[in-house]
Amino acid sequence: MSKNWIDISVPMSDGMVHWPGDPECHVKLHVKLGDPIPGAPGKKIPCNLTHLTLSAHTGTHMDAPRHFVRDGVTMEALPLDAVVGPARVIELKHNEHITVEELRPHKLKRGERVLFKTKNSPRAGKMAPKFDVDFVHIPQATAHYLVERGVMTVGIDYLSIGGYNRDGVECHQIMLGAGIWVIEGINLAKIKPGKYELVCLPLKIVGADGAPCRAIIRKR
Repeated sequence: MSKNWIDISVPMSDGMVHWPGDPECHVKLHVKLGDPIPGAPGKKIPCNLTHLTLSAHTGTHMDAPRHFVRDGVTMEALPLDAVVGPARVIELKHNEHITVEELRPHKLKRGERVLFKTKNSPRAGKMAPKFDVDFVHIPQATAHYLVERGVMTVGIDYLSIGGYNRDGVECHQIMLGAGIWVIEGINLAKIKPGKYELVCLPLKIVGADGAPCRAIIRKR
């Protein structure tokens, strides 16, 4: 990979922070290279094989409309244009919300891919083991604004676009219901605001409401 590409995914690891109530992430060796094969004296296992147990919304991941929309599109139907192409990183300073007032000067365009950098990013980069209930999120008014502006894709630097104590369901329903594709859990701690090329490919899981993904960007 060219050194110009920057990985904005968080590392997936055993026991990593997850949304309360979601399945925990477990990563372990199912079989280990060189171990004896049970029931086969003298023979050894020829490979390593990792076993994963996790939610579709673990770490850096995408939400499909089906996540909060009953008959919404599922993950395998993701249009690649939503996650491959020009994107803009916008840094926001509000300590609690992503507000309409702070977004207005950025003049969001129809069909744009936007990645929001907030005070969440240092936490996302370090992947603190304890879930932070006070992360910066998108309230309902801002969700409606993003729909009105016609943006195609929104990325945020914690595990949800909506808040933990409020706006969680409503924000998802508004944005996913309007067909906005959502990337959550990205790490923008070392990324400066500006224009980038984005590549974010989720696992192609048939019928899924979301999927883990690897997200990278490159300065334009």
